[in-house]
Amino acid sequence: MRVVVDTDLCQGHGVCEAEAPGVFAVGRDHLVEVLNPSPSDDLRSAVEAAVRFCPTHALSIEDD
Repeated sequence: MRVVVDTDLCQGHGVCEAEAPGVFAVGRDHLVEVLNPSPSDDLRSAVEAAVRFCPTHALSIEDD
């Protein structure tokens, strides 16, 4: 899988970082940074939760 962020939609709420801290971090600019754009399958449920709970729907998963 590959994690995709629409930075035009991101408002830096930090939900993604709370759901999958090894994959996402919210920077000082209040935009999400993808720390691991191709996380392993054992992180899939956490990444899916981050995508599902993102208040602005700025995240998505593309399957390879």
